[in-house]
Amino acid sequence: MKIKLTVVFMLLITSQLFSQDFVQWRGINRDGIYHESGLLKEWPENGPQLLWHYDGLGEGHASAAVTSDVVFTTGTLDAITYVFAFNHEGKLLWKSEVGKEWVESWPGVRTTPLIKDNKLYLMTGYGLIVCMNQQNGEIIWKVDIMNDYDGRNIVWGMCENLVIDGDKIFCTVGGIEANVIALHKDTGELIWKSKGKGEKSAYNTPGLIEWAGLKIYVTATEFSILGINADNGELLWSHPQTNQYSVHANSPLFKDGKLYSVSGYGWGGTMLQLSKDGKSITELWRNESLDSRMGGVVLDNGKIYGGGDKSRKWVCLDWETGKELYDSKEIASGNLIMAEGLLYWYGTSGEVALVRPTETNFEVISKFKVPYGSAQHWAHLVIDHQKLYVRHGNSLMVYSIAE
Repeated sequence: MKIKLTVVFMLLITSQLFSQDFVQWRGINRDGIYHESGLLKEWPENGPQLLWHYDGLGEGHASAAVTSDVVFTTGTLDAITYVFAFNHEGKLLWKSEVGKEWVESWPGVRTTPLIKDNKLYLMTGYGLIVCMNQQNGEIIWKVDIMNDYDGRNIVWGMCENLVIDGDKIFCTVGGIEANVIALHKDTGELIWKSKGKGEKSAYNTPGLIEWAGLKIYVTATEFSILGINADNGELLWSHPQTNQYSVHANSPLFKDGKLYSVSGYGWGGTMLQLSKDGKSITELWRNESLDSRMGGVVLDNGKIYGGGDKSRKWVCLDWETGKELYDSKEIASGNLIMAEGLLYWYGTSGEVALVRPTETNFEVISKFKVPYGSAQHWAHLVIDHQKLYVRHGNSLMVYSIAE
């Protein structure tokens, strides 16, 4: 009996540990900061050690979603999107079909799986939201936001990395009546819908912030930044945000009541101050030199780092003033993340660089050329358990960056 009770106890502990995995795009706080330690401070001449790679993902731009025992990503084969699950040695555990995918322009699934409580969530370029069993890829529920909520698709297809909080999964539908919605994470049933400003969606990956006792869902639609009460869908405030193609793909940064939102095509970034009650905002400054289109930005020690689109350079801004402190064009601009105070650049030319930001410049320590894959170098880098995950089209590469 004691042996049986011990086995049951260990199984319960294992199950609890497994269910505690929470993985989302650009790290646990969606800010591009990976809280790792013991990482290489310099790479070998040809780059860090390649542990494994998989070259059959098909088209797409999703990053890896790494849990304690499984690596997930997505890819599009013959116009159908699949979720792929690998163990940490690179063995394919399963591949599960999601549905029809966007192949009209820049083809392939864009969104990275969201993992929470043994479930995997994903949205396709045609606005199909699916919830899957994390262990085997079986679909638990699905919602077609175009048919069910009168969503309107956009020029390059839906590109939203979903946000979860408590029992709610949020999505910027872009409809007239159902502009933003919250669904129940276990059933897909509607919890609330918000009219927002009635604008189309804008490829945005939203953020969830807490201020003045409120949880605020921050998203960008066609011409606006929106702050929506995450509890009930009330539109708290909005602010103009526009550019040539209504593309606002980056997640916002938030710290101490200040919210930074940045877009490409020369528009640049806007710093907003939230009021004490969180129900209004004031613009503090704007900067056009850092105009990341979809490469993300990070905040560290009072400085914003990111890659410019029209400016075609890596930029460092002062968080308080928006003043450009310095820039670099050593490799092509692209997406970036940060760990242990060092930046990891992934340029659109296919170079990955390890970079030390100083008070006066970017110091490129090491770099290497991505050896596998196809099409655009757009997928964001990921760091997990001293490994660097690089996605390039049909390939996923995993490098050891442990000291």
